[in-house]
Amino acid sequence: QVQLVESGGGLVQPGGSLRLSCAASGFTFTSYAMSWYRQAPGKERGMVASISSTGLSTNYRDSVKGRFTISRDDTKNTVYLQMNNLESEDTAVYYCKARGTLTEYWGQGIQVTVSS
Repeated sequence: QVQLVESGGGLVQPGGSLRLSCAASGFTFTSYAMSWYRQAPGKERGMVASISSTGLSTNYRDSVKGRFTISRDDTKNTVYLQMNNLESEDTAVYYCKARGTLTEYWGQGIQVTVSS
C-alpha cells in the first residue's frame, strides 16, 4: 500500500538546522511532484516547498526562501527538506505530500519545534 513516512523532526534551538526526510513506497515515485506542508496550532495547513517530478523545478513560500531547500533522491524514493537558520515561527507539524495527475497522498506528519 501507499506509504509516506516522515522522519528527522524534533526540538532545535533558534538558528539551528534540521533535515526532514520522507520515504515513499507503494507508487511510482518519479511520476509524482513532492511537497512539504506545515500546520501550526490554530493555523491552516500551508505549502512550504515543492519539487517537480523531474526535480528541475522548485518553489518555496516567501518566509523560508534562502533558509530551506527541498530535494529528492529518486534512487531512494525519498524527498528531503533541509531547514537552516530555524526560527520560532517555523514550529509546526510538517507533512509530506505526493501529487500525481489524478491522485495525491499525505504522510502522517512530524513535529518540528524551534525553541530555546
